[in-house]
Amino acid sequence: MNSLLFFLSVSLTLVSLIGYVMHMPLSVCFVFNVISLHLAGSLIHDASHKSAHSNEYINGIIGHVCGFLLGFSFVVFKKVHMQHHAHVNQAKYDPDHYVSTGGPIWLIAPRFFYHEIYFFQRRLYRNHELLEWMMARGLFFLVLMAAWKFGALTYVLRCWFCAALLVGTFLGLCFDYLPHYPFVQTHRWHNACIQENDMLNWLILGQNYHLVHHLWPSEPWYKYQQKYQAHQQLFTPQTCVLGWPTQIGYDLCFGLRIG
Repeated sequence: MNSLLFFLSVSLTLVSLIGYVMHMPLSVCFVFNVISLHLAGSLIHDASHKSAHSNEYINGIIGHVCGFLLGFSFVVFKKVHMQHHAHVNQAKYDPDHYVSTGGPIWLIAPRFFYHEIYFFQRRLYRNHELLEWMMARGLFFLVLMAAWKFGALTYVLRCWFCAALLVGTFLGLCFDYLPHYPFVQTHRWHNACIQENDMLNWLILGQNYHLVHHLWPSEPWYKYQQKYQAHQQLFTPQTCVLGWPTQIGYDLCFGLRIG
């Protein structure tokens, strides 16, 4: 499944690029990139858990390519995401706590780059990982320079960066904010929640079963629902949080928490 999604994500990006060269409307290029980046979000997440592909080398390729498309460094995403799993909802240690609570939801996408600060503050890099980060960031800026030199900055800004901001907001909402709200529970059965819905399962690629992911992090996204159904007797209102928050108006506009 993930191999197919990776092929589809890269193909949509290439179609968008070729379409731009062939004078396809920017709005169409933008839509192709939004779909591509949405798929890439789940793929880099699975790759960080080594579940995007059984082959470690291919899993790494998926992670690095999807990271580039999203504007991330895969090595940063991977190492910081493991800290999220180790310290869910612990304000001082969970890097995603700030992403979710450091301001309004509509600015959640740029707050993902706090991961890079966290990565260096905590000195999470080992062996060649700092070199991996330098190469990823170097390639990113080389592409930006090439786009400027060849007159493609319009495409980069309107079809890539704007698509990444939109998708980043959606991913932040579905991966970070909604599953962990109200960001106070640290118990492994209560630090994330479940929103049972077949349509959502495909629309957001399994993240409505986010608690299942935290309990069985090595499972790929397309097995969350199956895992939930196989162990449904364990998931009750007494043992876990079922359902997403509905009153999030303050966080949509402001989102800051004091104390």
